[in-house]
Amino acid sequence: MEKFSKVAKTLIPAAICIGIVLLVWQLLCMGPESKMPGPVKVIEQTWLYILNPFFDDGGTSKGLGWQIFISLQRVALGYSLAAIVGIAIGIIVGTSTFMRNGLDPLIQVLRTIPPLAWLPISLGIFQDNNPAAIFVIFITAIWPILINTAVGAQQIPQDYNNVAKVLRLSRQEYLKSILIPSTVPYIFTGLRIGIGLAWLAIVAAEMLKAEGGIGFFIWDAYNSGNEESMSQIVIAVLYVGIVGLILDRFVGWLGSLIVSER
Repeated sequence: MEKFSKVAKTLIPAAICIGIVLLVWQLLCMGPESKMPGPVKVIEQTWLYILNPFFDDGGTSKGLGWQIFISLQRVALGYSLAAIVGIAIGIIVGTSTFMRNGLDPLIQVLRTIPPLAWLPISLGIFQDNNPAAIFVIFITAIWPILINTAVGAQQIPQDYNNVAKVLRLSRQEYLKSILIPSTVPYIFTGLRIGIGLAWLAIVAAEMLKAEGGIGFFIWDAYNSGNEESMSQIVIAVLYVGIVGLILDRFVGWLGSLIVSER
């Protein structure tokens, strides 16, 4: 009963707020000159997409489930590369004063470049849409992972380092027993920020140049210019938000699980 009460306290406010937002949205779009469809019209015009998210008519004509799956594949590859490289470089930067002083100006410059500014460069290098999109994800997601890992490595208590010296731990033992456990909370903070940025980047990259994916679907619907295109865009954007929320919560849950087991 107590557990049910806690769940109700969480769900009821969310349901009320969502209901109010939907009602206001519907009222604002009821005018005859409104170009934005209300929630009722969106559901009516995209009902087939909602009921059958995994239809496949060949080529890029696929349901929203397949489009999101295509995007997630690109995100998984680009984000994984960003995590591996970002954590590795972050540890080096965080533990070496020379590398920190040498790389910090470069990191600060590169991390401020908008993701889409990298797209023409990546297309010029790879001459292919798919690796270009993956590179954009990688270069977007790597910075929060790298910076948070470096900060975590710098925040290791001096007592830990002193103990490591007294015990004469090898570099491998120090890495396994002190460095990694101490930086895990910082690493997962960076990973959580990075997954959100990666999901934002893939949608934007696919809207400009891609074959398939949720970003491609949104841009293709806009270019079609038919009566249902705006509703298709709205439902796709809602799917993007829901998937982004799930990814964020999953990385957060994974981080809390690993930190709690330390």
